[in-house]
Amino acid sequence: MTELGLPGAVLMETAGRGVAAVVVDELAGRRGPVVVVCGGGGNGGDGYVVARALAGAGVEVAVVAVVAGDALTGDARLHRDAYLAAGGAVHEATDGAGVSALRALLTRAAIVVDAIFGVGLTRPVAGHLADVIAAINAAPGRRIAIDLPSGLHADTGATLGCAVAADRTVTMALPKLGLVGAPGCATAGRVTAVDIGIAPRLIAAVAPRAAIVEATDVVAALPRHGALVHKHRRGHVLVVAGSPGKRGAGRLAAIAALRAGAGLVTLAGPAEASGELAAPDPIMTAAVTDGGELAALVRDKAAIAIGPGLPEDDAGARWVAAAIAAGRPCVVDATGLAHAAAHPHLLDGATAPVVITPHPGEAARLLGLTTAAVEADRPAAVRALAQRRRVVAVLKGARTLVCDGRDPRAMIYVVPTGGPALATAGTGDVLAGAIAALLAQGLDAATAAWAAAYLHGAAGDALAARYGLGVIASDLPVALAEVAAALVTPAA
Repeated sequence: MTELGLPGAVLMETAGRGVAAVVVDELAGRRGPVVVVCGGGGNGGDGYVVARALAGAGVEVAVVAVVAGDALTGDARLHRDAYLAAGGAVHEATDGAGVSALRALLTRAAIVVDAIFGVGLTRPVAGHLADVIAAINAAPGRRIAIDLPSGLHADTGATLGCAVAADRTVTMALPKLGLVGAPGCATAGRVTAVDIGIAPRLIAAVAPRAAIVEATDVVAALPRHGALVHKHRRGHVLVVAGSPGKRGAGRLAAIAALRAGAGLVTLAGPAEASGELAAPDPIMTAAVTDGGELAALVRDKAAIAIGPGLPEDDAGARWVAAAIAAGRPCVVDATGLAHAAAHPHLLDGATAPVVITPHPGEAARLLGLTTAAVEADRPAAVRALAQRRRVVAVLKGARTLVCDGRDPRAMIYVVPTGGPALATAGTGDVLAGAIAALLAQGLDAATAAWAAAYLHGAAGDALAARYGLGVIASDLPVALAEVAAALVTPAA
């Protein structure tokens, strides 16, 4: 506030009026009052500004305070007093009778504005405040949260006891990580950021540690090849994968690498699985029996993907070690991650960038945590994965997270694409191959990871629109190529 040269009350006024404009937009065609439910801190102060702005615009407004008025201080008290001075009235829901009255009021509300808790909440919601949130969630009208839904942790997106299930969240300046990552994105609804007058230089000075990957970022990142390019210039990917009965995983990764732009792909695996290698796809094959053979095979390759369907024995671990030590950008997935968890120093010998692609269960094994602990704080988990091993970590799942452990900021990239249709066998193998293809074409490891994850998710979304939950992994490589082509060459 001091650096801006503006008092907090002015920023609160700007924030509240920004929220009020969104509420007016949402009111179109709806009947009934707007009920603003105000807490006792800055979020509640924003709510009083919203109520005053709406009343001034002729909107029917009712304000319900969940904290007694004499408990308010500072800017929140100032804006409550301003609302009252403008002719507003405040009802209180500080006990059971007040909550019952709130329930009755909400039955006819067109919109309820959640202005109870803001970013400072760290404790579980309990008591009458939990009853208030339950009443809001049961209301038939639209629910709009200020800054973030009450009960949601701003950083992790975890629900602290209970949370308002918002249809829309109006956040200030920039989205909070808890709003855009999982699981918070499911609670926040549509997220809109409003400008409250914070200068870009001040935002930059804070050095944000997370960013949402957008289509324009992917377009800028994707490699461009001139008319004279040849297959070797587009990179040769080595996929080390498969074992008897598990060859399909390697094939998916190899085909995905081709569809993501690699010029050449070799699929290598154990000799005993060689009978499963033959296929009509333009993929070269090789059989390996030890790490030395693998080291020789790597010499002319631009990038490696290792792990899908890999043997779980000591030979598989030796292959992972050889791939890591080969001096080529390497993607470690699936069984490769199991070997890394069993042999904690396996990734230490890397002289080139390494990308790991765990799902939450694999991440838990790598970190020595439970899967529930990983899911409870996905940002912390992906940072720990990346920083402990100095790798690029891709924590798969709803709203995949990418973190570059080589970056002192440990920047997190949130991938907004993808959905339940990708929760099926083999889709992770496709992602591993796509990342390797972008590495082979010269992209930085973190960029290759988030760009491939975005394309992978967008391909899943496009297929889900056609097949719902009937999407299978082998559908993805072509869809991924189509999404990439559409981004680079949009329709006229």
